[in-house]
Amino acid sequence: MPGFQHTSTIAAPPEKVWAVLVDVERWPERIPTVDAAQRLDDGPLHVGARTRLKQPRLSEAVWTVTELTGGASFTWESKSPGVTIVAAHLVEPHADGAQLTLLLDLKGPLAGFGWLLTKAMTKRYVETEAASLKQAAEQDQSGPSNHAPGPSSSSEK
Repeated sequence: MPGFQHTSTIAAPPEKVWAVLVDVERWPERIPTVDAAQRLDDGPLHVGARTRLKQPRLSEAVWTVTELTGGASFTWESKSPGVTIVAAHLVEPHADGAQLTLLLDLKGPLAGFGWLLTKAMTKRYVETEAASLKQAAEQDQSGPSNHAPGPSSSSEK
């Protein structure tokens, strides 16, 4: 199953990172790889909640939450003919604040072909999303941060 994983250390408490992460309706103002985000359900994210996302160079997609551990992780998926994209978001405590891990997997009969077409762009988008969420969480802290940028790593699955 083709996919990608990116991990960043964020100089903010896990609770703050989680709050920024699950505020998906504000993603377009925080993340340049998201043009529009519309929650299709009321209330906080929950299993079964749906969000319509529009991203540059990609078709509009509806993402449905399939797993959620409050304050720690959520997974959602989007389906199109021949491909299901699964995106996981994990926030963990870290000595410097929090660690954010974003994982993306493609499955289905056209997953390999889809990955060949979008691999470079997908990596850029995931890395940009992680950096943007990091910046939003760190900026929302009271006062300027004196922390050096935390480590970041990416790997293809």
